[in-house]
Amino acid sequence: MRKKYTNSGSNDTRSGFGEGLLEAGRRNSNVVALCADLIGSLKMDAFVKEFPDRFYQAGIAEANMIGMAAGLTIGGKIPFAGTFANFATGRVYDQIRQSVAYSGKNVKICASHAGLTLGEDGATHQILEDIGLMKMLPGMTVINPCDFNQTKAATIAIAEYEGPVYLRFGRPKVPNFTAANQVFEIGKALLLNEGSDVTIFATGHLVWHAIEAGEILAEKGIEAEIINIHTIKPLDREAVINSVKKTHCVVTAEEHQMNGGLGDSIAQLLALQLPTPMEMVAVNDSFGESGTPEQLMEKYGLNTEAIVNAALKVISRK
Repeated sequence: MRKKYTNSGSNDTRSGFGEGLLEAGRRNSNVVALCADLIGSLKMDAFVKEFPDRFYQAGIAEANMIGMAAGLTIGGKIPFAGTFANFATGRVYDQIRQSVAYSGKNVKICASHAGLTLGEDGATHQILEDIGLMKMLPGMTVINPCDFNQTKAATIAIAEYEGPVYLRFGRPKVPNFTAANQVFEIGKALLLNEGSDVTIFATGHLVWHAIEAGEILAEKGIEAEIINIHTIKPLDREAVINSVKKTHCVVTAEEHQMNGGLGDSIAQLLALQLPTPMEMVAVNDSFGESGTPEQLMEKYGLNTEAIVNAALKVISRK
């Protein structure tokens, strides 16, 4: 029996981060927050209001913010450093590499407005390379939750995790379909629907589209196994291999460049352990452009239809 998922109301994942940060702060007095002049955009207002003495406004100086966060960990603090994904990675990569990753500092890099769904702000802000940049850093955990509830749970979970983390989320309202009271397990993939014909590994905003694609494929007599890969690094290798042994073909779906993203990680694993026909739904070596999130996701082939077509194509290659 294929499980049906219900959209309990669309919400933005950045708001899930805001609520999760507040809850993490209430649970642990060592949680502190830093922001690069984007408190409202990252929904950090509630934390700032409740814990003004535990908030640091870095201004438009992201490199300095990362350095401050690294320093705060030396005193036992758990810093959540927030800004737009483009500035949280590309602009401060040297500081992250040297002061956070190389030193193994317990910094949580919280990146909003990632991917094409940033929309009208255009290509300069629509970073599609951030997952690749961050997952290549030794010791860096990379998390990309799918909806409001999961983002809130992930934010709470990373406060309890020792080590550097990159948490990616977005601006647009997306279907909220995971459990409100969930416990987020870092590195543990979530099986959403079982199937025997094709495995669809999805992350972030594409998880809901993967669920929709599974329903369309079921109408065609195709049973898709759908797995939510919210933690891209460390990858749940066991979950990937066990599913692919059953279905013998794979589709990956993500709001990121094809190079360096989730599909890249799964392809590497399968090439080494279980060579398998595979299709990737992702941006193919291109920058974005200005447009509504819906227009861009359609133009760049990051939607339900693209996942269905990729599944049909990969099944024909088995």
